[in-house]
Amino acid sequence: MALCSNSSISSSSSGGSSISSSSSSSSSSSSSSSSNSSSNSSCSSCSSSSSSCSSSSSSSSSSLVVVVVVVVVVVVEVVVEVVVVVVAVVVVVVVVVVVVVVVAVVVVVVVVVVVVVVVVVVIVVVVVVVVVVVVVVVVVVVVVVEVVVVIVTTATQTTAAVVVVVIIVLIVVCYVILEPCLL
Repeated sequence: MALCSNSSISSSSSGGSSISSSSSSSSSSSSSSSSNSSSNSSCSSCSSSSSSCSSSSSSSSSSLVVVVVVVVVVVVEVVVEVVVVVVAVVVVVVVVVVVVVVVAVVVVVVVVVVVVVVVVVVIVVVVVVVVVVVVVVVVVVVVVVEVVVVIVTTATQTTAAVVVVVIIVLIVVCYVILEPCLL
């Protein structure tokens, strides 16, 4: 603005210099316009670079979020699979232990029952054998006693009969022998 006012003062003093001052003002205006345009272009380049920086930062942050989400999903899947495997192993171990315990209890019960049955059978057999032996002994004793009694009774009866016969024979003989003497 001061340059323009000085050129107008000089133009009032001389006409030729006014033409030159106007031309010089026009050149200065063109140079200022060119400088403005260059500054505008530099501003536009700065704005474009800032936009590219912001876009790159947003893309990097979004990729970081995606990576974090993928890692979290993978970790969760691995943890779930490990938990499932551990639970399956625990269930299998518990089932095997329960089956082994049940089989052991059944085997023990069967063995105890078999032992008890065998003992009972042995006791019954022994009792039956003892009873049979006792019965046989009693029967043999009774038969022997009866035979002895029969033998003794028969012998007694035979002896008595023989004694009676002998007495009768002696009486007859004595009578026959002594009858003439008595007469």
